[in-house]
Amino acid sequence: MKVVLVFLLIIGSLSYASKQDKNEKEAFDLQPFRSSSGHWYGIKDKGNIINPLPDQKRYDDIEIAEIADNMLLYQRNNGGWPKNYDMQAILTEEQKHRLLETKDELHTTFDNGTSYTQVDYLAKVYTATKIKKYKEACLNGFQFILDAQYDNGGWPQYYPLQDNYSRHITFNDGAYLGIMNLLKKVVNHNSNFEFVEGAMREQIETAYKKGLECILDCQIVDQGRLTAWCQQHDEVTLEPAWARAFEPPSICNGESVSIVLLLMDIENPDQEVINAIQGAVKWFADSKIYNTRVETFEAPAMESKYKTITKDRRVVHDPTAPPIWTRYYELETERPLFCDRNSEFLYSMDEVSRERRVGYAWYIDAPQRALNKYPKWLERVGNTENVLEE
Repeated sequence: MKVVLVFLLIIGSLSYASKQDKNEKEAFDLQPFRSSSGHWYGIKDKGNIINPLPDQKRYDDIEIAEIADNMLLYQRNNGGWPKNYDMQAILTEEQKHRLLETKDELHTTFDNGTSYTQVDYLAKVYTATKIKKYKEACLNGFQFILDAQYDNGGWPQYYPLQDNYSRHITFNDGAYLGIMNLLKKVVNHNSNFEFVEGAMREQIETAYKKGLECILDCQIVDQGRLTAWCQQHDEVTLEPAWARAFEPPSICNGESVSIVLLLMDIENPDQEVINAIQGAVKWFADSKIYNTRVETFEAPAMESKYKTITKDRRVVHDPTAPPIWTRYYELETERPLFCDRNSEFLYSMDEVSRERRVGYAWYIDAPQRALNKYPKWLERVGNTENVLEE
């Protein structure tokens, strides 16, 4: 069976290559895979199925069939993908054989831009090539997404579910929004997804609606007002929940921005969606931090469990700096919040260990994107109060 699969992969690639000789070659955006590939090359993980070679070669962006064939090799039998590998790596026969051996493993996830990104890429490749195996893999990926969705509309970080924080509804690192933006392409009849038909299309449309409902249900009410969202929410109660040891239950501006932008794109928002946007925009405005800049500088090399660290960061006073935000704000007090691998609440980045201080985005400027878009959204929606006017 494995020999047959490899043979089909080769034949499909050769068939597409012959077509490309007659047509101008095209490339599809590979930026969504950068997080996973960066982890593969940059972090020492003994749990990897395969590890990069010192001289690992990579396919060019225009070699879309070869990259898609890699995705088929990594795809598990449940339709999902494992994280932290480079889809562009030119794999050795030994590496390919090892991947084929793990097809039945179920350590599949949406973390670090995984699974929904492969589905999106395969849809583009199928539309361009009409090679059936890419369509089948894409539809299997959609089925994985549908299977993973909770009844309340949310998605966990891993599926099948694990007995840890990854069971929570996960907005962290764009997982939830990555899924939603993929489903939205089907709902909006994006040309790359016209092959998604019948019951599958209906299920995807339902999943998208449920996903929106869950987003609204998760929005945090703090001190009696709508604010934003946490990175992860309990999959049963929908309350803010711990993720990793340094990711506390909190109002998390980082992940909330993409949620607000998704809601702002809804063509005819109902009052609940309008209220959600208004509450979040007002929160972003109220939680601005002024006269503050984060500075990265060279520092003596330090070995951590994950990598060699040669930088450090500090917060400096700068009256010319644009507004900035912390990633976390403490529930109830709404103070800027930091944390470390021991889960202790801290109130200054200087108190965070160097490994986490350098290895995590404690300050962000992303909320400005939502604030910039807000006036045009107000104009489009009409008859809605401007919450930024004093």
